[in-house]
Amino acid sequence: MESISQAEYDAIVVGSGPGGATVAREMACRGKKVLILEWGPGGEVRGTAAQYFSQAMIPGKSLLLTPELVGMVRGITTGGSSLFYCGTAYAAPLEMLRKYGVDLAIEAQETRAELPIAPLKAEMLTPMTSRLMDSARQIGLDWQMLDKFMYQDRWQAEYPAFGYYGDPHGVKWSARNYVDAAVAHGAVLLNGAKVTRVIGDSHAASGVEFTMNGQTRRASAGRVVIAAGGIGSPLILRQSGIREAGYDYFFDPLITVCGTLKDVSLRDDEIPMSTGAHLRDEGYMMTDMAMPPLMHTLFTAQVFHLNRLFSFRHTARIMVKIKDDLGGQLTDSGGVRKKLTAADRGKLKAGFENARRVLKAAGATDIYKTGILAAHPGGTAKIGEIVDANLKTRIDNLYVCDCSVIPEAWGLPPTFTLIALGKRLASHLVAEQRPAAHTAAA
Repeated sequence: MESISQAEYDAIVVGSGPGGATVAREMACRGKKVLILEWGPGGEVRGTAAQYFSQAMIPGKSLLLTPELVGMVRGITTGGSSLFYCGTAYAAPLEMLRKYGVDLAIEAQETRAELPIAPLKAEMLTPMTSRLMDSARQIGLDWQMLDKFMYQDRWQAEYPAFGYYGDPHGVKWSARNYVDAAVAHGAVLLNGAKVTRVIGDSHAASGVEFTMNGQTRRASAGRVVIAAGGIGSPLILRQSGIREAGYDYFFDPLITVCGTLKDVSLRDDEIPMSTGAHLRDEGYMMTDMAMPPLMHTLFTAQVFHLNRLFSFRHTARIMVKIKDDLGGQLTDSGGVRKKLTAADRGKLKAGFENARRVLKAAGATDIYKTGILAAHPGGTAKIGEIVDANLKTRIDNLYVCDCSVIPEAWGLPPTFTLIALGKRLASHLVAEQRPAAHTAAA
């Protein structure tokens, strides 16, 4: 067993999605020495289907199936799933979190002021998106422009396939931006480093054990922040003695509803989730959801609508994503054992009917729905159960900062909230100002 160096670290951050990247960046910018351990690869963002499938669609790793064959996708790469998300910025659930002693009001203001968050400029709305928004409003839905994490001044109309395969043009903000900032301020990033457990004793963490290049290695620090995502973090916690992690979680099931619009053509520069409606009382959200040709083909073939395989340019698509009931458990190997409840299926059905109404109002024909997917797994290390209001576990020096800590399902993209939580945790850790620890020898 090897140690990685004799450098000093104030904190080890496990995972580089929005939560972990924010903690690393905030601490590094304040002069703290940070080690980031990321299981996935780094390197250039190429924006290709090949890169996407290698980092977000590997069965048993980044693509997990429930017993009902619901596919749950997660990005395993520097920046996590934010590399492939649609860049939509939903506000943090401030009232819900306050019930658990977490006030993110200040951090939410900082996040909004610091990042490029705004609805799209008018010239970035395409005819397909505008048609769906107009039709939704026509039938009485509160369909609005959505905030996007985008540097819109960098956008050019010829940029294709935005959102799905990663953005090589730097228009879309992702957690890689914060990882790069952390490294620029002295943080060390190791890719291909899969953390297996936290080391120390039952009272205090002193570092982590991880595998890299086929070798088992250890690193030590004054603080350990687990930010490996809603699936990865509870598995590490279990291997570290917190066996109760990984139960009763949410994963935001979704479908897409499609129809043919013969008088509107999709453009190459469609930006998904530009507009939509949040039906809070009904428990679901709806947005436009353009996707690249290959993804259209896969989604359509999945439900055997073979006659629509070659209708990509004229396919209008609406995503319906629900707030699912808490339930299920993770296996120790990362299996997703969760079934949809009757209430979950009822929300999906209601969302489908509403989406069909929008498509019909737009003039669409041949309306069908795709299979069920899931995104944003969370609630596997909840505030109030596994971590306290400062995101600390019962083991001293051990913290969690990702979607796993969200205590309730709320059915919306979590990126904005995770950034705010990361800012709050970093401030807490810096304020404690304990001395750095040395990397442990093997």
